[in-house]
Amino acid sequence: MSIRIDSLLSLHAQALELRVKRSEILAANLANADTPGYQAKDIDFAAEMRRLQAGESLDSGLEPRLLYRVPSQPSQDGNTVELSVEQAEFSRNAMDFQTSLTFLSMQVRGLKQAIEGR
Repeated sequence: MSIRIDSLLSLHAQALELRVKRSEILAANLANADTPGYQAKDIDFAAEMRRLQAGESLDSGLEPRLLYRVPSQPSQDGNTVELSVEQAEFSRNAMDFQTSLTFLSMQVRGLKQAIEGR
């Protein structure tokens, strides 16, 4: 009986890749907090994961669908970045990334133990 490691781990690997892409988007928002007219962007992580599970792949150059954030307090210069919102989302995404990485590590450790017969 063969074990397809890629199918076993692919969901979590894709989640990590998507978390990295989201980190880049959120970091760009933070970097442009003072840029006049900059529109804050984000992705719907759950919707993007469903797209990946439906067979689309980040490896094939697929980019997540960007959504524009609607600010609760629009600025005079048209910038929609709210620093506190972006910082909170960035922190939440970093924690979720770490959680996914820990889960993936546990799966790999379990596979290693199974291979070694422990």
